[in-house]
Amino acid sequence: MAASKKPVEHHTVERLGWLRAAVLGANDGLLSTSSLIIGVASAHSSRESVLIAGLSGLVAGAMSMAAGEYVSVSSQADAESADLARESRELRTDPRGEADELAGIYVKRGIEESLARQVAAQLMAHDALEAHAREELGISNEMAARPVQAAIASAASFAIGALPPVLVAGIAPAGYQPHWVGAVSVICLAALGAMGAKTGGADVLKGTIRVTFWGVTAMAVTAGIGTVFGTHV
Repeated sequence: MAASKKPVEHHTVERLGWLRAAVLGANDGLLSTSSLIIGVASAHSSRESVLIAGLSGLVAGAMSMAAGEYVSVSSQADAESADLARESRELRTDPRGEADELAGIYVKRGIEESLARQVAAQLMAHDALEAHAREELGISNEMAARPVQAAIASAASFAIGALPPVLVAGIAPAGYQPHWVGAVSVICLAALGAMGAKTGGADVLKGTIRVTFWGVTAMAVTAGIGTVFGTHV
């Protein structure tokens, strides 16, 4: 009888990288843009001024997220490249010492020394740099820094999050923009919180309440500022 095929396991931790970036970008876009629109609209500004403020916030925020993520991830990529170059030099000049170092890593994890040395020798024979990058430096092809990809993803997620309040501001009746934008933003915030929590394997209710609470707080503060300084923008 043929052995049954073991199903592929999927773990939450595998999604944490892109999940964090996507949720953060969309939440930031939604919250910052809706807060900006509510603040400007609460100052009794014209529909055109509110829309210009919203669109400006969307574009500026997306570009800022892209630039910030690109610089940050580029710095990480540069550090990884420098570490890999140094590790490559050490492998050329002291291969035995590097083999001992790799074996020592496995021994610390609980593997018997003789077996650890066999594993280290086989891995280094296959791809010494890859083995040391993964085990010693924590660098793998799957987790390697990709600046352009990170910048595009951050800008896109921000823009997607910022789009609903801008669209609502464009169709809301005059004088009701803060109310409509606020209501739609709260719904979107709750959906983002629930989606992020569910995808990450966390408590959905807790995640929804957390995101919604801070979002409502931010919008309330900007609405208050717009009301107090009720001048045309």
